[in-house]
Amino acid sequence: MATGHSNQLTGQIGEYLVCAELGRLGLIATSFTGNVPEYDLLVCDEMLKSLPVQVKTTRSASWPSRANLWLNIEIEDTAKKQINHGRLEIANPDLIYVCVSLGQSRVEDRFFICTKADIQDACINSYKKWMDPKDWKRPRNYKSLDNRYDTDHLATFEDNWRLIQNQLKVAQT
Repeated sequence: MATGHSNQLTGQIGEYLVCAELGRLGLIATSFTGNVPEYDLLVCDEMLKSLPVQVKTTRSASWPSRANLWLNIEIEDTAKKQINHGRLEIANPDLIYVCVSLGQSRVEDRFFICTKADIQDACINSYKKWMDPKDWKRPRNYKSLDNRYDTDHLATFEDNWRLIQNQLKVAQT
């Protein structure tokens, strides 16, 4: 079972690994170690254009989330089920997310670089795939909104570092 301390270390490791990878690309990145609500890193290029980046790190192949961050879900107490009213409009859909799956060693670490909107799609697809066959009735706690997205949902974004480079180029124009 993960402790608060081990979760904090996991997040710290992920942030610094992402900073190192960005450094290899010729970018400067600094971590705010959880002190900024919407992002974890600020990335800067040689033209001093900067970009916020959110980092999510796991020691497995999946990341936790909450379905109500991405979907408009109503809890129906009488029927003890959830009602999906569709996707939510999210703030900052173009915010870059780097999802890090830590391996047993550095060579096994995996990086998935996408936008917040891509994370929303992954979470919605994951939750609907799990809930649709259950008619939106969770087996244990009908009010639970726990959700997970995994490396399979993000496979097309693996090592997609050019997304950060491209967004910095757009910021220059």
